[in-house]
Amino acid sequence: MSTASGDVRLIGLDGIPEMQAGGDVPGEIAAALERAGLTIEPGDVLVVTHKIVSKAEGRLISLDGIEPSEFARTWAAQYGKDPRQVEISLHESKRLVRMDRGVLIAETHHGFICANAGVDASNVDSGIVCLLPVDPDASAAGIRSALRDRYGLAEDDAPGVIITDSWGRPWRNGIVNFAIGVAGLAPLIDYRGHHDAAGYELHVTVLAVADELAAASELVMHKLAARPVVLVRGYAPAIGAAHGSGRDLVIDPARDMFR
Repeated sequence: MSTASGDVRLIGLDGIPEMQAGGDVPGEIAAALERAGLTIEPGDVLVVTHKIVSKAEGRLISLDGIEPSEFARTWAAQYGKDPRQVEISLHESKRLVRMDRGVLIAETHHGFICANAGVDASNVDSGIVCLLPVDPDASAAGIRSALRDRYGLAEDDAPGVIITDSWGRPWRNGIVNFAIGVAGLAPLIDYRGHHDAAGYELHVTVLAVADELAAASELVMHKLAARPVVLVRGYAPAIGAAHGSGRDLVIDPARDMFR
């Protein structure tokens, strides 16, 4: 079932500049690899924060000119929020899950459940907010394809790519990186029907390995280090695991016990 490695490296790539609309994310990743004396090897995974992708894709909105609705004004005034940013979060939401005590939890148009529908004012200029990529899976696939072509790699040797965002978790303090876009690797590994070391047959064990890799990457990225890309080397996925997408990590509404 698995060729699990006992040694996984997380290598932060430094020197990637502030991204502008139309910026070349794969090109900057390749340049950072070259500065570090690295190249792409079979089995490598690149973990990329969504901020540089969103910026390159022009997913920045100025708060100037945003006219908040009465609903956004009322709720923002109650909790000391910027009503313009609240309005943008509402626009990016497919469904409001909970609005209470100054916290807005929404389902995005992608199906993600997260605070403020992923609208974020950190690591952008004042008066600007950053939105999630329109299609994080397509963004991940585009980065993978560009790097495959740049390095002349066979399809199977092209790196896996994970695009991340940082979210809170129900019933746990603190935030962690989650995978929102995936290309070139299986985001889930299904151990059901296999037996553990004690001979017990597993019935429910499906590991969200893309989320695990995303969370591990933040240990190297750090929030304040301006290091938006991490190379993961040594991760050995389960044999035969089919490539998937970030959408595979979103639970089917029919199985959502908290909906």
